[in-house]
Amino acid sequence: MGRVNTLVIMGYGTNSHEETAYAARQAGSDRADIVFFSDIVAGKISLDDYDFLIFPGGFLDGDDLGAAQAASMRWRYMKDKDNVLLSDRLRKFRNDGRLILGICNGFQLLVKLGILPGFDGQFARQVSLGHNNSMRFEDRWVRLAANKKSPCIMTRNLPLMSMPVRHGEGRLVPASQEVLERLQKEELIALRYADPATGEPTAEYPYNPNGSADNAAGLTDPTGCVLGLMPHPEAFNHVTNHPGWTRDELDAPGTMLFLNAVHHLRGL
Repeated sequence: MGRVNTLVIMGYGTNSHEETAYAARQAGSDRADIVFFSDIVAGKISLDDYDFLIFPGGFLDGDDLGAAQAASMRWRYMKDKDNVLLSDRLRKFRNDGRLILGICNGFQLLVKLGILPGFDGQFARQVSLGHNNSMRFEDRWVRLAANKKSPCIMTRNLPLMSMPVRHGEGRLVPASQEVLERLQKEELIALRYADPATGEPTAEYPYNPNGSADNAAGLTDPTGCVLGLMPHPEAFNHVTNHPGWTRDELDAPGTMLFLNAVHHLRGL
């Protein structure tokens, strides 16, 4: 079995990098390095040395201009010391079959870059994440149902799960009806908000905290190597993280997503 090296990007307002790296280590990653974005630009860190790339949650640039908008411009147009566009580095990382995970603000970054949904392997913006229908910041636990038909590697065989959400701009907005239909046809909606009583996807508030199209909580790309989701799997890394653990309201931890990623990269 080969080593699995995980890279967690921090800087410009991320604030979930420590628990994200911890969740990767819990899942068996041999390394989980937390690295400043500027170190990648300076060439101190190479994406080629890693197998699993994670964009954690936070408030990139204070969410000015829209969540992750400014950060997407940095990744799209900045070059590293070898004069290579960072977006080309990301494209190679994805094309090599390595895994990319974006959580909350990281998910917002992936859709602004067009890495998700990544139709036809292209980085073209097809969806966005707008203000919650409630028009307020949502900080609550939600239930998630994994799409069993999805190609997503990280959501394979997941049971009904609970995770916390904490966002103001989490409502998935496709650019057109045709985009939504393609997401549905290609089974790229990897996770949906679910009714806790039935386990079925729901648009009812607060079980769906933001009003996302088709109750989408997370998207994958056609390769299944990229996943973005608004809920925070890294924030449920131990039974005691769950608000109902003293009442035996136990659920599968969010680290199962990371475990799927590490097992896949090891060839298990």
